[in-house]
Amino acid sequence: MKSLPIRLRLSLWYFAMFASAAALLSAASLWMLQRSAYVTEYHNLQERAEDVQLVLEHENPGQTLDAVRADFATIYDFKDDGKYLQVRDEAGNWIYRSRRMIAEDPQLPAPANLPGTGVLAEFHQGTRYVRILAYPIQVRGRRYAVQTGIAMNKSMALMSAHRADMLLLTPLVILLAGLGGHLMSRKALDPVATLAAQAQSIHDRNLDTRLPVPNTGDEIAELSKTLNQMLERIDKAFASVRAFTGNASHELRTPIALLRTEIEVALLRPREADEYRMTLARMHEETVRMTNLVENLLSLARADGGAETISLAPMRVSRLFERMERTWTAAMQQAMLDFRVEIPQGDFCILGDANGIQRLLSILLENASKYTPPGGSVILAATEDKEHVVLAVRDTGMGIPEEDLPHIFDRFYRVSQAHEIAPRGSGLGLALGKWIAERHGTQLVVESTLGRGSCVSFALKKAEPLFSNSQVPAGKATATFPESAAFKTSRASGGNSIA
Repeated sequence: MKSLPIRLRLSLWYFAMFASAAALLSAASLWMLQRSAYVTEYHNLQERAEDVQLVLEHENPGQTLDAVRADFATIYDFKDDGKYLQVRDEAGNWIYRSRRMIAEDPQLPAPANLPGTGVLAEFHQGTRYVRILAYPIQVRGRRYAVQTGIAMNKSMALMSAHRADMLLLTPLVILLAGLGGHLMSRKALDPVATLAAQAQSIHDRNLDTRLPVPNTGDEIAELSKTLNQMLERIDKAFASVRAFTGNASHELRTPIALLRTEIEVALLRPREADEYRMTLARMHEETVRMTNLVENLLSLARADGGAETISLAPMRVSRLFERMERTWTAAMQQAMLDFRVEIPQGDFCILGDANGIQRLLSILLENASKYTPPGGSVILAATEDKEHVVLAVRDTGMGIPEEDLPHIFDRFYRVSQAHEIAPRGSGLGLALGKWIAERHGTQLVVESTLGRGSCVSFALKKAEPLFSNSQVPAGKATATFPESAAFKTSRASGGNSIA
């Protein structure tokens, strides 16, 4: 079922709130008026009964019952209070009874049977609605029962007029509540509509535009801030994609242009077999560079899209270092570098993805070999503490200027001096290495001194080995490190394009 629009829901809520308030107010005012009339009539009847008590107190104690009756007749026969009045003593003798009371003959209990607050009753006489109060009084130790009444026609007329006014005003208030709810919902959502209109005007060519933030500190201001933060992230993402696309195009254009040039030169005239072989070797070198660049681009694209996954498992550091030593010794000798692998003492394991850790170490060793001059040294080492093992690659190369350190993990970023030493680097290796480290819950730490070398390290959690040396089943190994396609091509080319 389709939900109602927010504007309509707000209007309905406002309408329900105001309509309920109007109905409750009308009912409460009617009840309060009825209650007020009831209390007023009761006190009026009570005062009339107390007036009878005052009359009895002024009577001579020695007077006979007939004399008292004559005095009451003199006072009340021509008095309005006497229209509904009857008095009797505790012996059951009538002191006074008005004509209307005689005609109606309401029951008057004995004084001993009446509560202190009296007993209210009502009757209908002709066109009159009468409320009577039977009230006990006491004079000189003698108790009397007084019953006095009052016509309620005026009160009923007042209540009827008030009820008619409420029946007229309440629908009007409810109608006004609906109109007011609609206006209030529009007023409340106007800032949101304004933000929506301004947000719709922002597209991929003006992502630097920001929404205005009202100086109110309310939810609208928070919404504007949140949208501006989102726009900033989108703007950075678009800029990163544009830069990535431009840099990738630039990096691919160079080897393609070189391949085309080599092919065109080779086709200009017939050549000897050695010349063709040299041309094919150069073309092969460029194709390997292009393959590595495309492989790194695809890896980063899969990483950004969440398709690149890693599988953590325990692996022995000693086996890992032995494999790296066999892989990189020849390349380091070709670069005339002193390559040492400091395999740690003890048989401890780390928790990581075998392919990912090997690729990360290969990236770091490749960078170290490219930016260390002949005669220098590259060291792969590991240290441990209670919970972690720190893997590090140290070199005695050119070092990294301090102002470039914050940017070396940016894609396609290369230190200015790096272009002179290794002009064919792509600047993607450390970006990929940073992603691998982050997926292992760690980060690359770089320490570098210009002209003296660099050290890149990262820490991994220790893990319990799956098997001890004496428990490895036949045909199984504790850790294997299959080479990726990019790593194989890198080895085939002498390792010049991972970083």
